[in-house]
Amino acid sequence: MSTHDQKVAVITGASQGIGAGLVDAYRKLGYAVVATSRTIAPSTDAGVLTVQGDITDPATAERVIAAGVERFGRIDTLVNNAGLFKAKPFTEYTQGDYAAMTGVNLTGFFRITQLAVEHMLTQGGGHIVNITTSLVDNADANVPSVLASLTKGGLQSATKSLAIEYATRNIRANAVSPGTIRTSMHPEESYAGLAALQPVGRLGEPGDIVDAVIYLENAPFVTGEILHVDGGVSAGH
Repeated sequence: MSTHDQKVAVITGASQGIGAGLVDAYRKLGYAVVATSRTIAPSTDAGVLTVQGDITDPATAERVIAAGVERFGRIDTLVNNAGLFKAKPFTEYTQGDYAAMTGVNLTGFFRITQLAVEHMLTQGGGHIVNITTSLVDNADANVPSVLASLTKGGLQSATKSLAIEYATRNIRANAVSPGTIRTSMHPEESYAGLAALQPVGRLGEPGDIVDAVIYLENAPFVTGEILHVDGGVSAGH
């Protein structure tokens, strides 16, 4: 059980990959963690509260924040890690693809961030971290992904807007912009081809993104930053 002096991080998409790594990393920092995803299992760690739910449903956001405040008394950091990525030619996207990607990537960000910021304002500060994609800034003909650029690009712009809106109220907003990371989002048989698209010639690891988020957490003079962790993709080809 947390005391109200212990900082608390909320992490979406927390059941595997980058999200699970973030839960572990924030616990090592001494934070209590509220971890949410559709399939997340209960934790044996008293400092981790898991909340199952579909982040596309605003009611899930309400439950996650309410449960975190009830259990731990505060919300200091929100990491909007939940994301959906589908690469296909623009004219082949379906209405279902559009609904799914805007649901997770935008709706899933919107309400939970509103609620988190409300609590941060009452307690005098906090930190929002959004996970975007390097394709927002560096479109690649080999990876057609308009819906990823539309949704994650929106998050990237929102990051800067939040940073400026709340800069004088001690709430920071930053983003991490990954290249291609070795997670279950990509089938294993695609790894070699995807690695060849990265200037460094390999895929990133979930820990690379976790390390970037923790850097931002520990960087109080950094806000409005889009931190590219992409094996050089943002520098060119």
